[in-house]
Amino acid sequence: MEPSGKLICGQRQVGFSFLLLVLSLACAAEPRRYSVLEETEGSSFVTNLAKDLGLGQRELSRRGIRVVSKGNKLHLRLDQETGDLLLNEKLDREDLCGHTEPCVLRFQVLLESPLEFFQAELQVVDINDHSPVFLDTEMLLQVSESSPPGTTFPLKNAQDVDVGRNNIEDYIISPNSYFRVLTRKRSDGRKYPELVLDKALDREEEPELRLTLTALDGGSPPRSGTAQVYIEVVDINDNAPEFEQPFYRVQIPEDSPVGFLVVTVSATDVDIGINGEISYSFFQASEEISNTFSVNPLTGEIQLKKQLDFETIQSYEVNIEARDAGSFSGKCTVLIQVMDVNDHAPEVTMSALTSLIPENLPETVVAVFSVSDLDSEENGKISCSIQDDLPFLLKSVENFHTLLTDRPLDRESRAKYNITITVTDLGTPRLKTQLNITVLVSDVNDNAPAFTQTSYTLFVRENNSPALHIGSVSATDRDAGTNAQVTYSLLPPQDPHLPLASLVSINADNGHLFALRSLDYEALQAFEFRVGATDRGSPALSSKALVRLVVVDDNDNSPFVLYPLQNGSAPCTELVPRAAEAGYLVTKVVAVDGDSGQNAWLSYQLLKATEPGLFGVWAHNGEVRTARLLSERDAAKHRLVVLVKDNGEPPLSATVTLHVLLVDGFSQPYLPLPEAAPAQAQADSLTVYLVIALASVSSLFLLSVLLFAAARLCRRSRAALESRCSGPEGHFLSHLVDVSGTGTLSQSYQYEVCLTGGSGTKEFKFLKPILPIFQSHSPGPEMQENSNFMNDFGMGIQLK
Repeated sequence: MEPSGKLICGQRQVGFSFLLLVLSLACAAEPRRYSVLEETEGSSFVTNLAKDLGLGQRELSRRGIRVVSKGNKLHLRLDQETGDLLLNEKLDREDLCGHTEPCVLRFQVLLESPLEFFQAELQVVDINDHSPVFLDTEMLLQVSESSPPGTTFPLKNAQDVDVGRNNIEDYIISPNSYFRVLTRKRSDGRKYPELVLDKALDREEEPELRLTLTALDGGSPPRSGTAQVYIEVVDINDNAPEFEQPFYRVQIPEDSPVGFLVVTVSATDVDIGINGEISYSFFQASEEISNTFSVNPLTGEIQLKKQLDFETIQSYEVNIEARDAGSFSGKCTVLIQVMDVNDHAPEVTMSALTSLIPENLPETVVAVFSVSDLDSEENGKISCSIQDDLPFLLKSVENFHTLLTDRPLDRESRAKYNITITVTDLGTPRLKTQLNITVLVSDVNDNAPAFTQTSYTLFVRENNSPALHIGSVSATDRDAGTNAQVTYSLLPPQDPHLPLASLVSINADNGHLFALRSLDYEALQAFEFRVGATDRGSPALSSKALVRLVVVDDNDNSPFVLYPLQNGSAPCTELVPRAAEAGYLVTKVVAVDGDSGQNAWLSYQLLKATEPGLFGVWAHNGEVRTARLLSERDAAKHRLVVLVKDNGEPPLSATVTLHVLLVDGFSQPYLPLPEAAPAQAQADSLTVYLVIALASVSSLFLLSVLLFAAARLCRRSRAALESRCSGPEGHFLSHLVDVSGTGTLSQSYQYEVCLTGGSGTKEFKFLKPILPIFQSHSPGPEMQENSNFMNDFGMGIQLK
């Protein structure tokens, strides 16, 4: 395959590897098996996949055949033109599988379109391409000349990386008069040689033997490996060990670490074998020497067991004994001299320590301590320091040092300091000692409580229950302990007329505010007061905040009808000519509501009528108008009940009863009632009574309007009173009543009630609308109504 094809194949194998892994787990088909001998040259033929899969050459190219291996190791490659599966490289079974047998390489054959794959295995068959190898080509075996025949001596085995029959099968040894070799088998299947003594040795006749050990494998032809076995005949022990020198002198620094090699002593023995093996040990050593040094029994190395101290012991004299396996021994002396070094770190002795310092104080002593060093000269000179970023400083007099504050401390900025005092000597190497102390800054009441807000606005709905929680204020103090414990209180009101003590109270512990009594929006809409927060420090510090309490209106006032008055006096009768057209203004119901906002938005509706459909009420302004033309058949007397309702939740309402008389014309000398008799005398009497009744009603209405207006004006400020009720010269208009900003009326209304005498007509007069003296704009078209006149008395209603 060309290199470009290999690259494309590799890229696609990476993309399909995960898919093949999943599909391989799900596939239960028996894999196809192939075999090849190891060391077969690359590009060697393995099989023809086209034939194995039963595919033609065209179908093979069309379906996109691929060979994918685990981990994308391309041991095989596929010839896309012929379908031959070839070795991509020379395979070494030992590198691929080691001692695992059989050596099987698994791969997949993938057909891309449509997707189909087959599991396959390639077994790499071992060939005898490796000879047995002894790791030790020379073996030393010591055999006592007193060993009896039949004694066995295990030898080191050879190794062969081949497997099966190609591995080691037998061991042989070169011909000699004393030994033969047996081949033994371990539990893991490996074979090893064992040397057997057939004839007793005689060191005087033959002190040593050299034999050749050969390992043979089972290949065809077999391969072999050899090793030399040197057999030393051990003599009896008849010589004592001797040291190379009887006296050793050693100098060692006192800071040498534990395990440091002090010296190595050496002794020899002319004997051979076990009689020449020497072990080293201390001879009559003191407890101090045994605790300080150790000697290796095989090598004679003397090492440190603990740290030396020149100030305690300057030298050690150690006796060493060398003993062979028998009863012979030799001795030597080792003099160990300890050299002084800078091995003592400075010591710090604390004389006084103040761990709690009040804040805001000038230079304050924190600690007094002394330093010392057991070393001398440069090793005993000491320098002392602390961190640079701390508000502390050191003052020194000889070996005594004082730690002081450099400036007043602020607990609120930092309440704790970890100070590290570092003491360093001037030796080589320099040694230092560090002492950590903690300084706490105690609190001083230097911070007043601070409210979370400079002003608070609280809302409470009127008619609340007493002791209602209406809100809270909160203040924090940066101090600690009792200095940070805050108590709350109400400050005296700035308005001396405000009964603050009977309106609200505050919880001194948590700042919760409570309304002490039920509030009335119509009497008190909002008020301000101050609260104070005081800590419990000495002296105590405090702060204050402004609280504005806004009373939210509740729909607790029913509409009040201004006109016509419903005070139990003689009812007011409205006269309507029978010739009136549809939409004729009969009268206007005027009402107000003591509430505000939507609770004061009023609407009007006709609740009851003597003759439904004859009269109608405008919902937004209370005007009563005729709904159609009047006829002679309509009754002369009508009673209307008008419902006035506010927009609160739930809504409140009031009703007003209107009496309407239908007359033929205002020029009649009298007004007959429907109940009157047809006689002329009775008509004249009724006319007189009607005039007197109308005059009484008009007087009562005027008085009621004036009283109501006076009561409303007293509840407002003098400025509002003057602005609404004064003329251009500032005098009250005695004949006007002002009702403003109430109900659903879009503008202010002024009612002018007057008696017009001497006209000779004895009729009520409905004056035309007049511009009010306080407005500069013209009335709306809905206020301009046609006027009707009536003799004798006149009452005008001026609407703006």
